[in-house]
Parts: sequence; C-alpha cells; structure tokens
Amino acid sequence: MKTKFYRLLTLAAFLTVALFSAQDAKGPTFIGTADKMFVAPAISTLKNPEVFVSVEKEMKDRRFYKHEIVPGKDPQKTDDHFVLNRHELEGKIPGKTPSLVFDAAASTSQPTDPALAVGPDHVFVVFNTGFIIYDKNGTALTGQLTPSNIFGTNGCCDLTASYDHVAQRWVVSLLGNGAYVAVSKTSNPVTTQWNVYQYSAVNDYQKLSVWSDGYYMTDNTSSTNKIYAFEREKMLAGDPAAKILAFPLPGIVTSGFFSPQFLTLSDTNAPSPGNVPVVYMQDDAWSGVSQDHIKLWNLNVNWATPASSTISQPVQINIQPFIGVFDGGSFYNLVQPNGGATIDALQATIMNQAQFRKFATHNSAVFNFVVDTDASAAKRAGIRWIELRQSGDGQPWSLYQEGTYTAAAGKHAWNASLIMDMQGNIGMGYTAMGGTANKFVGSYYTGRKANDPLGTMTIAETIIKEGNANIPGGRYGDYSKIDIDPSDNKTMWYDTEYMNNGRKNVIGVFKIAPNYLKDVGVVSIDTPVTGALTNAETVKVKIYNFGENPQSNIPVSFKVNGATIATETYTGTIAPAATVDYTFTAKANLSTEGQTYAIAAETSLAGDEDLTNNGITKNVTHVFQWDASMDEITAPVSGGFLNSQPIKVKVSNKGTQTITSLPVAYNVDGGSWVNETITTPIPAGGTFDYTFTAPFNFSQIKSYNVTAKTMLPNDSVPTNDEISKTVVNSACYTSTNNTQYPIGPGSGVVTNSVISQTGIGNITKVKVKVNLTHTWVGDVEMKLIGPDNTEVMLANRRGSSGDNYTNTIFDDDATTAISSGTPPFTGTFKPESPLSAFNGKPITGNWTLRITDKANGDGGQLLNWSLEPCSDAVLAVSQTDVDSNKVQVVNVGNNKFKVILKDKAITGNVNMNLYNGAGQQVLVKRLNKTTGEYSTEFDMSYAPKGLYIVKLSDGTNNFSKKILVK
Repeated sequence: MKTKFYRLLTLAAFLTVALFSAQDAKGPTFIGTADKMFVAPAISTLKNPEVFVSVEKEMKDRRFYKHEIVPGKDPQKTDDHFVLNRHELEGKIPGKTPSLVFDAAASTSQPTDPALAVGPDHVFVVFNTGFIIYDKNGTALTGQLTPSNIFGTNGCCDLTASYDHVAQRWVVSLLGNGAYVAVSKTSNPVTTQWNVYQYSAVNDYQKLSVWSDGYYMTDNTSSTNKIYAFEREKMLAGDPAAKILAFPLPGIVTSGFFSPQFLTLSDTNAPSPGNVPVVYMQDDAWSGVSQDHIKLWNLNVNWATPASSTISQPVQINIQPFIGVFDGGSFYNLVQPNGGATIDALQATIMNQAQFRKFATHNSAVFNFVVDTDASAAKRAGIRWIELRQSGDGQPWSLYQEGTYTAAAGKHAWNASLIMDMQGNIGMGYTAMGGTANKFVGSYYTGRKANDPLGTMTIAETIIKEGNANIPGGRYGDYSKIDIDPSDNKTMWYDTEYMNNGRKNVIGVFKIAPNYLKDVGVVSIDTPVTGALTNAETVKVKIYNFGENPQSNIPVSFKVNGATIATETYTGTIAPAATVDYTFTAKANLSTEGQTYAIAAETSLAGDEDLTNNGITKNVTHVFQWDASMDEITAPVSGGFLNSQPIKVKVSNKGTQTITSLPVAYNVDGGSWVNETITTPIPAGGTFDYTFTAPFNFSQIKSYNVTAKTMLPNDSVPTNDEISKTVVNSACYTSTNNTQYPIGPGSGVVTNSVISQTGIGNITKVKVKVNLTHTWVGDVEMKLIGPDNTEVMLANRRGSSGDNYTNTIFDDDATTAISSGTPPFTGTFKPESPLSAFNGKPITGNWTLRITDKANGDGGQLLNWSLEPCSDAVLAVSQTDVDSNKVQVVNVGNNKFKVILKDKAITGNVNMNLYNGAGQQVLVKRLNKTTGEYSTEFDMSYAPKGLYIVKLSDGTNNFSKKILVK
C-alpha cells in the first residue's frame, strides 16, 4: 500500500505543478483510495464485544511541542477589548436548568477527549479510547466498548463522532495507524453494520466534518498534506474505490500545532456542493503574523476529475486583538484550586467543532478559541467566539459578530463548543474553574438569542454540573463538543470532562429557544446606580420577552428595601426575544448618604408561564462626597533577583466630588513614609494609576512588606485608605512533574519520579510539595534525592491506616513535624530529616522523588510533585555557563538566536525551555536530531532586555546556557 501511496503522491504533485503553478488556487497533493476497506458487523450481533478497560496514562500527542511564538511580540498591553466594553445585557437573561444531566463515560486517560453526536433516537458518545451509545433518556444501550468493535483495532485516541443529517448515517473516526473512518449503513448505531476505511496518510489530531459532497478532515502535521477530502457518496455505499484527496493550506501560520477546522453541517439544510470552508485563528504572537485575524480557505473537490480540485488562497478576516499564548506555549497554564495540578488551556486551537447552518437569507458559521483576557502577568482564560456570515452558497464570508466570554465570579472559562439552532440562537457549553469561590473544574453553558445585541452572550452562566475534585496531572479535555438534536433542531447536548469520583465525561441537555408562549421578566435595573443619590431617583429597567408570542400591557413594579413603591403598566408591545426599556413614573427616595439600598423590580403578567424569571434585585449605595481609596499596589511583584523597583499603585475616587490634589505615601517594612502628591484631578468614580517618583531597592533576598495609603483631608471612609502587600525577592525556582506513576502495591516496590532542574548558584533552601493517593499511607516511605545523590527522608511510614498526601508541603521552617500530622497530611510539615542537607550544593541536575511501598496489599498513585530550590546566586552576565562544551548559542543578529546541541549519546527528542531572570517560562520547544545535532532558532527581538536561560533536556541529560538580550 505504501508503494501505491507514494506513486499517487508523485503523480498528484506533478499534476499540481502542471495545473496550478500560474493560479492562485492549489490542487491536490495526493489522490488515492483507502489503504483498507471492510464491513464491520453490527454491535448488537457481537457475541463477546470487547469491553473498554481504562488504562491510566498521559497521551503524548504532538500538540505539546514546536511552538513558533516570538516572546514579547504580541503588542497587546490592555485587557481584552470585549471584557473592557461589556454590553449591559451580558449575562443578564436567566438560563434554564438543564433538562437532563448524566455522567456518560469514565476513563483515566489523560485527557479523555470527550465528544458526542446526536441522532433522531440515539446519542453516540466517544472518549479516549472507547465509546458508548445511549437513548435520548440517558439510558445506556451498550456498555463502554473499545474501538475494535467497529474499527477492528483499538488505535491510539482522538475518537470523533458525527451524525450525517442528510444521509441519516453515523460517521465515526479513530486515530490509529493513520485515520480510520466508519460510516454506518443505517440510522441505528446499535444494529447497523459499518463501512470502515483506513487511511495511513493522516498523522495526528484528526477532526472530521460533514459537508454536502464529502467528509472532510484536518490533520496536525508538518507535511504538505494538511487537509483531506473523503468521497462521501461512495463511502455511504460501501465502495472500496471511494477516493481520498489531500491538499495544502496556502499561507497558514501556526505556533507549531496545526488545528484548523472545516465547517460541519448542523442539520439537513445543506448548501450546494463545494466551497467547504476551513477556518483558523492567526495570532500576532507568532512569527509571520502582523495582526490578529481569522484565515478562511474554500475547498472545491471535483470527484469526477480529482486533479482539477482546488484549495483557495486564504481570505484574511481581521478581528479584535487577542492574547492567544499561555506560558510560552506550554501544556500547563491554569492553576486549579487549593494547589491542584496546573492544567492545559488548550491554546492555539479552533475548538471542536466549527458549525454551519443555512438560513433563508444567509449562511452562518460559529466557532471559538481560548484567549487570555488579562494583559498583566496574571491570567484569566476566556472564550473568543466568532460568527461569520455569507449572503448565499459560495459567496464571500465576512465577520458578522465576535465577542469574548468570561465566566462569572472571576473563573477561567475555556474548552468551549458552540452551535446555532434553527432560530439562530447560539448555545455554548464550556469549562469553568477557580475564581472567587475557588471552584473545581465543572461544566457550564451560556448563549444568546438571535436578536440580542451583537457580540453579547446574554444568557447568564448556568451550571450543568460541578466537579468534586481537581483534575490529576496537567492534561485536560483536549476538546469538548456540543450537538443539536435533530428531533426539534433546538435542544442542545453538550459533553465535556470533569471529576466526579474519578475522571468522567458529563452530558448536559438544554435549550436557548423559548420554552413558553407567554413569559416576560425584568432582566436589568439600569438606574439608579451607585453614586450621589437624591430623594427622587429615576428607576429605569429592561423588560425581556422570553416567550414565543408578542406581549403588551405588562404590569411592572419596584420595591426599595422590601417596601413596594409603585406598580405601573408598560403599554407597548414586546416582540419575542426582544428587550424594551421602561422608566417608572414614581421616584425612589435614596437620600441617606452612606446607605446601601436594595432595589427589586419585577413583572406580573397574567398567565405568565414561568414565574422564576420575573424579576431581579440590585444594590446601590449613596456614596459620600469625599472618599479616596488605595485599591492596589500593582508593582513590584514577587519574583527572582529583584533590584531597584518602582512603586506603582491604583487609587480611586469613591466619592461624589472631583479630587484635585491627593496626598499619598508608601513605606517598606515599617520604615519611613515616602510622601508624594497626585496632582492629576481624579473625577468622581474615577481611578488613577500612579507611580511614585522614588523607587525602592529590593535587592536583598527576603520578604518585604509594602504599605501604601491615601491621606485625603475630610475622608469619610478611612477604612479603605491603606493597603499592604508582601513582595518576595527570591533566587528560587519552581518545577513540577505532572506525570502520574503507580505506587506499589507490594513490599519493596519503588517509584521514582524525576525533575530536571536548571538554575544558577548553590542551594540556600529547598521545599517540596507532593500529591499522592495511597490507602493505608503508613506503608509509604518518601525520600528526596539530589543531583549529587544526597538523600533526605521526607516521610517514613507515617499516617498508619489513613489515606493520601494532599497538597503536602515539606519545609524546614514548618512548625508541625510530619510525624505529628494526620492523613491526608494537607498543609506544611517539617520533614523527617532536614532539607538543609542540600544547602551549598549545586542547584542544577536531576532531582528524584523516591517512594517505596513497604508492605503488601495497599497501593496508590503519585499524582504530581513540585520542587522549589532557592539559590544564593545573583544573575550576572559574567557567570560561567552551566555547560559551555556541548551547547552553542549564536546571536544571528537583531536578537535572534540559534541554539545547537551536539551530543552523540543523545538520540531521542530534546525539550527546550527558555526562562527569564525571574524564572518565568517564556518559550517551549521540542527538537529532533538532524545531521548529528539538535538545533532551533528563536526570535527575541520583541522580548524585554535582560538575561535569559536556555535549558535543553532529554529527560536524563540537562544542559543550560545563558543568553543576553540587548
């Protein structure tokens, strides 16, 4: 089959040059047929179907490496545009409780790759690597089965499921030795036979879409073949001669991971054949991209004359700037609650799946990707969602609307999937975590009605199900999926990953479309607002029509602190899914300075079918005239190797009068106050960022207490005048190993986990954090072994019959000895032997956490552990490089560098990490050996000036080198 493949590839390449060298469009780079085709029996006929057995391991797909980002290149210095410019209806419309929620699959794979497809009577759920089929009530019709029951092999991962609405068939794909695509012969996935095709040409992260004239697939690959078209008509018929065509994607730029998506059909209303769009985000943090935008290509396949098929040149659709890079491209980005593992934000990916829907007046496409909405060193993941439109089949696509969604209460929001129903309403399922309530990873949804303000997700965050634990390890999800129910073309099914006593995939079923004919409510109280209030305040509200019928003559009332002030009538007509403003004739007395008032407004329409969404409450405060607040000390921040630093603060005027001269001051560690005056007027309700003219020297390795205050004469609220912050100047590094390893069971079974640490100088202090599960934890002995084989006993069979070490920190400065603790040993403990045994020794090298199970019977799992060694060094260009013999760093000009590693003994992959002077990771790459060496180039021309550390490691050998960006 390989001979056939390359012969056809050569022929296709020749035809491409002959036919398209003078044209904008590109022809196929490969024309062929499946490597293998067979008919698989129906699942219902299998006497002994192979049952899925979960194997706990991390999937090492190719998304992790080769990130072609340029540190410091993204010019965005402010928070996300849409976060800063929220529409007043964002998140104001109450969502409905999901009609069905259930755990659909259980798997310990990292990640679980959850997805589903919904047909007339069935829900086909896939995960990594297995599947299960349900009816519409959430009743399992099969057990959890392996892919071999359909594909004849269990492959690797990345199962996908689609329902071909036009043909009423199921289409399932698997990544194995290439890609497998199975097409059902009927609409019943339990009783149907399957036409199964294998294509060895596909490499990684295959995502399949359904179109009018073909099945289409994207591929994560560095080869010329970027996308594939499969001959749908013949695959439906089970014809072994069904063709496969491969194409490039002209002009695509990536960070190293190719994750565009074809649009897929949402219903039976299919467009004309051809012009199937492919979309991808283009981030200006990447080399070769000057402006954040969407690229869109159109693929036209001629199945009768395949060589005349074309992929267009890309169309560039500019969108609002975004920050798309997390942690230099690393997998490990978002911190879970209470010290849990840092998990993947799934960056640089068009999330599963880009959806198409055809309407009478236009065609729509919706898709999303994750962005960092916080331009500071902090992170807050949000979802940039896009709707493109075209006036008709084959017409140009343009941006219709875009927005950035952030979860309530400061949570991260990411791993989203969105779809449009038959009315044009959009529903979006997503993952959220963290925030002020420190929530575990959970499943949520939001959405918008078709006539809502553009760029606005008006549906309030609605919980599908919260998780009950942190995700173990760093890998999470990889994707999720939402699908529309063909029974009504309104009901949405969303599947994602969370923890519910183990890794589970949870499904939530909900609708954005109206549930009732007659249903109205107040969704916003626009005035009054907190400020200088009077005894005759105007109350203005928004009334929303949730129902399917127009409504008029709607009674509406408001209360203040529980007392009804007025009941009036809105006499106009409100169309379905429309909002109107109503201003009460009656006024509100809010005249007491300093008091907070609870204003409640609601409708009371006769016959309203849903009373739960009739009204809302809003608190407003009559503020004092004079109130200056010291809100935040924004700089400096804790880091490594600090020196003289400016003191930056954020102050606000919470009063009603303009402040024209504001005295402010700061001190450090209770020393003398540095007094200055802000002379820029700060209007009522305004904020001001101020930098003191006098900096402070933080060069000592220690913790500093910085205090700042305002000193406004006659300030009415002194409680908000002063604020303090701890700033730590350390020569400390933090490294984490998120790979999970079994512990025991069995007397003498040893588990070793290694962290390859790079750094400068000798050790002054070491701390260790461990997360592990183990029943009867008194069986466990735990040691830390340094690069020079120095051993320190952390815990020696402590805890008797109790279970687990959970966020356990070993620190010589702790007040409680591990011998005095009780399982699950959460908190900070003094180890059995002092970690100071490592003091004075080099920081660089392999550090081993060695866990020995000392008894038979009980076992467990090492989830992750972190090492925090501190150094006595101060970074200086004059210091000797850690290894100057095998690693060469060349400045090739304009702060662009080439790193070369020559070592005959190393043959596998080598990881490159680039750190700044504070120990923050700014770039991640994986290198392959070529012509006897490992090499890569990276651009630092946009990065801040200073010293950086390049670390190269194959997991055993470690090499470090300093570079100076001038």
